[in-house]
Amino acid sequence: MGRRRKSLIPGVSFSWRRATGLSAAKGRLSRKTGIPLTRAGRQRKMGRMMGCALALLALAAACLAPVLLLWLL
Repeated sequence: MGRRRKSLIPGVSFSWRRATGLSAAKGRLSRKTGIPLTRAGRQRKMGRMMGCALALLALAAACLAPVLLLWLL
């Protein structure tokens, strides 16, 4: 990450990405596809998916444990 330059006028900033509409276009694309374009967003989405998968796996294991115990005995 590069060094940021100080603005000539305190409290006023300019973003060429927002001025050209790049930020809005990326946001629209992300919402339409459902896939975040930022690395942090993709990691957050995968974390949510893995959390849900682990909860389902634990539930399935709890349901199948008595059946497996009866089968083994």
